[in-house]
Amino acid sequence: MLVLGVDTSGKNGSIALVRLEQGSPRTLEVVALEGGTFSAQLVPQISELLQRHRLTKRNIDAFAVASGPGSFTGLRVGLAAIKALAEVLQKPIAAVSLLEAVARISGSEGDALAALDAGRGEVYVADVHTSDPRVTVREQQLLTFAEFVSSKGNRQIVTPDAKIAELAREHGLRVELVDRPRADAIARIGSEKIQAGEMISVEALDANYIRRSDAEAKKIGEVQK
Repeated sequence: MLVLGVDTSGKNGSIALVRLEQGSPRTLEVVALEGGTFSAQLVPQISELLQRHRLTKRNIDAFAVASGPGSFTGLRVGLAAIKALAEVLQKPIAAVSLLEAVARISGSEGDALAALDAGRGEVYVADVHTSDPRVTVREQQLLTFAEFVSSKGNRQIVTPDAKIAELAREHGLRVELVDRPRADAIARIGSEKIQAGEMISVEALDANYIRRSDAEAKKIGEVQK
């Protein structure tokens, strides 16, 4: 099975081809995408990637895409491209949470908090449980820095963001700093989801921005004044 993975959730992104051989995923290539120009780069880069491996879009068996949290514009570009390709080719899609991918990269098992810098003094946080190789995401939230460091429990925090790691350590929290997930990690997790029947339709595929409700945002704004 040949899986095309796409991640346009951050300042920079990537695409990757991963082939599943006898149950084991093998990364063929990862291509970095420069932030700010995803809409202009994405489709041409996918085409060039396939050509380098003497493949066409018809050889793709499935798609895996980072569904958030992250950049509003970036996520929309990536999801729109995958929706179009999957609809034309009639191939399955797996949506992968970036927080799920962060937890998976850690490799540690049990309960943890996966965290990503959301900007504006906020943190994307997921309560996860890892039991090799599966990651179960139980809850995803957007927290202020103050809410994040006062989170209950002694669970280990897993993050690719040095700023978040430093903040957590300053407050005596256990932290593991990992690499930021790339599109090959998204494709590998996506291939497992597809094998397990965890696919999403083109119509249902959407971004998960993990934003607060208007009422919550208004309340926080009033407190910060």
